[in-house]
Amino acid sequence: MFDSPETLTEALAGENYVIDPEFAVVVHLATALERPLLLEGPAGVGKTELAKVLAAASGRRLVRLQCYEGLDDGRALYEWDYGKQLMHVQMLRDRIGELLSGAATMAEASARLRAEDTGLYTEDFLSTRPLLDAVLSEEPVVLLIDEVDRTEESMEALLLEVLAERQVTVPEIGTFTARSTPWVVLTSNDTRELSPALKRRCLHYQVEFPTPERETEIVSRRAPEVAGDVVADVVELARRLRELPLRKSPSISEVIDAARAAAVLGLESSGEIEKVRSALLAALLKYGTDRQLAVRRLDGAPEEPEVQPAEDSGWVRRSSRPADTTSGAFGKGRASSGGGVSTGSRAQADRSRRGRR
Repeated sequence: MFDSPETLTEALAGENYVIDPEFAVVVHLATALERPLLLEGPAGVGKTELAKVLAAASGRRLVRLQCYEGLDDGRALYEWDYGKQLMHVQMLRDRIGELLSGAATMAEASARLRAEDTGLYTEDFLSTRPLLDAVLSEEPVVLLIDEVDRTEESMEALLLEVLAERQVTVPEIGTFTARSTPWVVLTSNDTRELSPALKRRCLHYQVEFPTPERETEIVSRRAPEVAGDVVADVVELARRLRELPLRKSPSISEVIDAARAAAVLGLESSGEIEKVRSALLAALLKYGTDRQLAVRRLDGAPEEPEVQPAEDSGWVRRSSRPADTTSGAFGKGRASSGGGVSTGSRAQADRSRRGRR
């Protein structure tokens, strides 16, 4: 346990994790009240890392459930070890033969088996998964439920028993109540809205990218071999990139990689980052379209005009001056006629009508 937010901050700093004072208060409350902590925010801001360093700073074992689409209770809670059960049945074969000897009918043999406890459904034959592992642990752990927003809503319902009651129910055996109280950290990248029932059971904190000053401190702690001026330049580059409409903004860990790359490339002082900017973008950006956009903007290229759909003719670029929609979509000939038919076509139609008369 941490006596205060200040104690927590010092303990995390010992693991090179720099935490904001407000964030430290929320984490301290989660540990003191033993309430699940839900962290939401963009990818790469240190949500998962908090659970890791919290476990390291407190001396607890980290139990991680990595969520993904299609995750079911067999992967999250438990599975039966059918191989061990089969071996157990083979060992009991002789004993079962003695038990069933003299049974006149199949119904009588089945009744004798039901009356006997074969020991197939016991804790010994459970293959524990992260949730049940945290509940059964004799020593308190840190349970990380990572990227919970990637699962279906049905999986959230499964989590409620663990979060609210600190227990797991196994139908064949019964209910396991937590043998110790885990600290639970849930993370979400905001890819979908989580259910109110899940949020109601958690303390909540929205984690954002740190200020440049705090990020400089974080990177300097994680990459002490990099000169301070170079770290500041790399952090500033990442800040400029995050202001762009990228598919994926640079994470803190990627900024640390970029700072280390700058040191490998020989940067030792401020103002030299432009020499290796192209190489640093390989560490900071992971999509070709993001790189192209970043290079254009960093080189001062003007912003491209917006693209908007026209009514009938696919996509057109928005002009800086008002456009005649009819002329833009159909051409000047149709626009000038007003009625959708050119002047020449109208005269030909009139001659045809006179001929029929």
